Amino acid sequence: MQMLYDSESFVVVHVQTDQPSLMGKNDLLEDNEGRKLPAMARHGFEIVDKRSGKELYLDGSWAELFQMQILAWQKDTPTQEEVEDTLDRYAELAQNPVVMH
Repeated sequence: MQMLYDSESFVVVHVQTDQPSLMGKNDLLEDNEGRKLPAMARHGFEIVDKRSGKELYLDGSWAELFQMQILAWQKDTPTQEEVEDTLDRYAELAQNPVVMH
């Protein structure tokens, strides 16, 4: 688990599995169009909206889209306001209350 962002309004954590893949390094998956794609390690992102006390977990294709957003931010450093605006749009999907363990 890696903390990516922490502000007064949001926390973003990258959750990576430490479990070895069930597939070998050379195994490929096939998409709907028959293209061979490398198997992707499962990971996700947790976005916590501190203002509402709710969290959202992104995995699968949502995680891939968010990863592309992070890569774009690394290429062209955004302002904090731009980051917060993007996270706010994701936070609209949050339904789960944050619970302390």
